[in-house]
Amino acid sequence: MGGYTFSPPLHSTEEKSSLDQNFPQSLSISSGDDDDDEGCSHHNVCDAIEKRRLKVYTEVLKSYEELQCRLDRLDEAKNKMLSYKPSSWAKKARGMDTSVYNVPNKTSLLLIGPKGSGKSSLVNKISRALEDNVFLSGNEMAQVSYNSTEDGTYFVGGYTIPSGSGSFCLYDTRSLSIDLSENLKMLKRWMTKGVRHGELIKRKSDRQDLKAQLRCNARRNCPSSQFAAINYVIFVVNGLSVLESMDSVDGKKKNYSEMIAANFKSPLLSFKDDRPVVVVTHGDLLSLSDRVRVRIYLGQLLGVPPAKQIFDIPENNDPATRLAIVDMLTYCLERADWNLPTKKREPFVGSEAFYFVACLVLAIYIVIGTSGSSTYNSYY
Repeated sequence: MGGYTFSPPLHSTEEKSSLDQNFPQSLSISSGDDDDDEGCSHHNVCDAIEKRRLKVYTEVLKSYEELQCRLDRLDEAKNKMLSYKPSSWAKKARGMDTSVYNVPNKTSLLLIGPKGSGKSSLVNKISRALEDNVFLSGNEMAQVSYNSTEDGTYFVGGYTIPSGSGSFCLYDTRSLSIDLSENLKMLKRWMTKGVRHGELIKRKSDRQDLKAQLRCNARRNCPSSQFAAINYVIFVVNGLSVLESMDSVDGKKKNYSEMIAANFKSPLLSFKDDRPVVVVTHGDLLSLSDRVRVRIYLGQLLGVPPAKQIFDIPENNDPATRLAIVDMLTYCLERADWNLPTKKREPFVGSEAFYFVACLVLAIYIVIGTSGSSTYNSYY
């Protein structure tokens, strides 16, 4: 899903080599006698693994070709995206009775990811891909940080796409902490209570001077009073950092993959069986072969299909990148619609009314019966 126009061979030497690097080789083919049952079984297992490796690699590589073949349908896909309204796709595709669901005014998509993953840049790319507004072309919706020493975003930013519509809203957030417990606390609050534009994201681990600065900024930026329930999650990662983590023997660099997996696999981020979509950024700095390797590696690491649920969105502004963005958003909004929460059932007031009337009738009957009995006794 990148910005390349090509028709690459599926089994070139370079691609085969990179494939071998990507997959573990702990199960190597035995050099013993093939007639030996154990050796033969081991050989069959390795052969099956090799075929599966090639199949996955070919599938991911082919997704780039398929993207190029669909470029003539970009406008059609974009128009479909612009016509989206919350629950409309689920109602049309699955015939869902939306009257029993809590349908939001806008579908809320939460962007999370490590430092430098490119969440704010992704917001701007999405805006440019969907909005043909000459006044926005030179401006950016989300503030992008070019200083890798800080976290960049400290206040939640809510961005309606398209601007002023009732379609969906992207919530840009502060980068994930290296402390998993801090992340889980933050995610639990957002996923259970909702998120709001302008909300300050502070941590116990923040430096004292940073805390003072954020408190000062918070007084000048009052958050909106309305919380929005999250309908789906976009997990953003830096493809270059993932590649370094894959190939490095440096424990510090390998921590990047471990942090991604630990946060991604939190049940807080799942909607029923649907886990977050994954967006890989900075692919323009990598070769095509490495981009494929990164997606396959993330698929194994996170347990999601690399060709279907992991989207490669580089820092390009070409038709292929715009179509990849539309495909990613389509995936997100479909899952958001399919997993809408049901309305809470109101207690059946009819049964309570019946119970009240029955008790009243019984009480009257008892009173009348008692009164009649007293009259009868006094008469005789």
